[in-house]
Amino acid sequence: MNWLKDEAVLVTGGGSGLGLALVERFLQEGAHIGVLERSAEKVDALRSRFGDAIVVVQGDVCRYEDNARAVADVVGKFGKLDCFIGNAAVWDHGASLMNLTPEQLDQGFDELFSINVKGYLLGAKAAAEALIASQGSIIFTLSNSSFYPGGGGPLYTASKHAATGLIRELAYELAPRVRVNGVGPCGMASDLRGPASLGQEGMRIMDSRTPEAIASILPLQFFPQTTDFTGPFVLLASRANNRTLSGVMINADAGLGIRGIRHTAGGLHL
Repeated sequence: MNWLKDEAVLVTGGGSGLGLALVERFLQEGAHIGVLERSAEKVDALRSRFGDAIVVVQGDVCRYEDNARAVADVVGKFGKLDCFIGNAAVWDHGASLMNLTPEQLDQGFDELFSINVKGYLLGAKAAAEALIASQGSIIFTLSNSSFYPGGGGPLYTASKHAATGLIRELAYELAPRVRVNGVGPCGMASDLRGPASLGQEGMRIMDSRTPEAIASILPLQFFPQTTDFTGPFVLLASRANNRTLSGVMINADAGLGIRGIRHTAGGLHL
């Protein structure tokens, strides 16, 4: 507790899923929180639950002006910005190249890359001056699809690989003033939605996955909750506990990268 005491943090997509878990955990760690959220319903829910304890801005991560307004509101209330967390994203429910029409491929690319990549880049741009002033940090939410194929379709997988490139480049460009890192969660109990361009706007990630199916492929053999991934974010945001990590992607994949050929996990008999 209190790893982030009095740190000012802005989270995009903080109205549900992992974003909401990050808001809750960072508050527990003593941080001051701002949220940029597109959904009016989620904005109302955040304001109703947290009141004046957090800054809530309704806006779209794909618009620079909305990112800049969120940064300005956080700095206006808390006097600074110490950490920007780019988290808002959409998932393509594994839509494959051969199952996408040319029109879906064209429009889906624009939508996924606009949210999953441009949204991160615009947020980083809007936050950069404040973070340079505070010598703070940027954290992007990645995915197991940032490292492996088959966790999404080509649109989502390419967008999450692109985010790893952003981390490396921004870590270089903003050093030594700002640390830039990422956390790549595996499948979890999330409210992550699909893109409207693929007709998936109302679909959640768990609509096409079951807890049992996710747990069965993970060597650690459990179904992660959103709260299981907040610790790495806290570590990366902490000044006292992270002075050395920048350009780092924490692959929080529940052991997926060491999955065996014959068996998911070698210690199942233990």
